[in-house]
Amino acid sequence: MAMPLAALHDLRRLLVCPRCRAELAMEPDGFRCTAADCAHHRDGAFPLAGRWPVLVDFERSVVNLDAVTTQGAGGRAERLPAPLRRLVKPPNRVAARNVELLLRALPGPAPRLLVVGGATVGNGIGAVYRDPRLEVIGFDIVGSPFTQFVADAHQIPLPSACVDAVVVQAVLEHVLDPPGVVAEIHRVLRQDGLVYAETPFLQQVHAGAHDFTRYTASGHRHLFGRFEELGAGAVAGPGTQLLWSVDHVVRSLTRSPTAGRGVRALLFWLRALDRLAPPDFAQDDASALYFLGRRRERGMPPEEVIRYYRGAQ
Repeated sequence: MAMPLAALHDLRRLLVCPRCRAELAMEPDGFRCTAADCAHHRDGAFPLAGRWPVLVDFERSVVNLDAVTTQGAGGRAERLPAPLRRLVKPPNRVAARNVELLLRALPGPAPRLLVVGGATVGNGIGAVYRDPRLEVIGFDIVGSPFTQFVADAHQIPLPSACVDAVVVQAVLEHVLDPPGVVAEIHRVLRQDGLVYAETPFLQQVHAGAHDFTRYTASGHRHLFGRFEELGAGAVAGPGTQLLWSVDHVVRSLTRSPTAGRGVRALLFWLRALDRLAPPDFAQDDASALYFLGRRRERGMPPEEVIRYYRGAQ
């Protein structure tokens, strides 16, 4: 896979302090803020974890320095044989279609795209890493081959209006303040910049203590109220939602996540029910939702949020 990741050497000029957004100075063992009155002006304020700068304001973050470790570019599903992997984690065609739309809409010969929570290549967004036009910036709370620095999405260490697009897939459920993170995404986007987001609606807890939030379609639209909608809908519908539930029922009865995953693989055909559900019913019973939008300045009045509802009720 071609990897159009920006080199950290070239990216350094963009990095800013996550607290005050002043420029950073590079040191042998990390970075520090150049603002004399900032708490992060001290030497070693932003250390290195391996080769990754850790640009986190730990006093204002749930990220723990001791927990910042490197990880590989794949989880359990990626280590399975290809046929079984497709049963457990089928290709996300909705994401692939929407990412292609996003890439076609990007301006200029060398657009800059930010992946929030990009420690692994998200399901269906591989085109981002194959497009030779792109300059890709990726960060997460751990380092990986697909990220250039470690950061907390509540305080993105980049200047305002510096990227043309943001992809945030299966991340917003894992942050304490999703509206704050979306505000940061809005801040770093240039005028008319694009965002593509996927967020769970009807899914069981995953990632344990770091899973906080779910959104209905109307709630997800309100979350991205300062964006013009280019597309929105279900990533996966009621069949996939049922499959999640069966998996976790088996886990709870057997006390075994492996047993749950096994039953989930056997009942893969339940996903076919997604295709039978009309879009309005699917919206009310989706496993996950997507939003593709363009940055704007105005927000979304409450009455517009109410009128937005497109479900079957």
